[in-house]
Amino acid sequence: MEEKVKLSMLCEFYGKLLTKKQFEFIDDYCNNDLSLSEIAENNNITRQAVRDIIKKGEKKLFEYEEKLMFMKRTLNQEKRIEKVLLELTKIQKDYSDKQISNVLESIKKELNCLV
Repeated sequence: MEEKVKLSMLCEFYGKLLTKKQFEFIDDYCNNDLSLSEIAENNNITRQAVRDIIKKGEKKLFEYEEKLMFMKRTLNQEKRIEKVLLELTKIQKDYSDKQISNVLESIKKELNCLV
């Protein structure tokens, strides 16, 4: 997984635990695709200061994930749901019973809401 994407996901999970500046700068860097120079210019600080703030926030995010593992669990859960959906689709194709098909479709809709 690309580092910026991973950082963005971690920020989604744990961003509220960062300082306001750390969250804002990481969000600008990852999600708004601003460069360090652009963030620095927008905030009237040096590029190095922006980099330091982002690095400190990044370190905290990875520490939170190491201890709490929310992102890992969520990604694993999504993989398992996708696997179940695939199996349900196979069953639905192999069996023509209308009731079974309706039940499977209902289950698939519920699981899709979780992904």
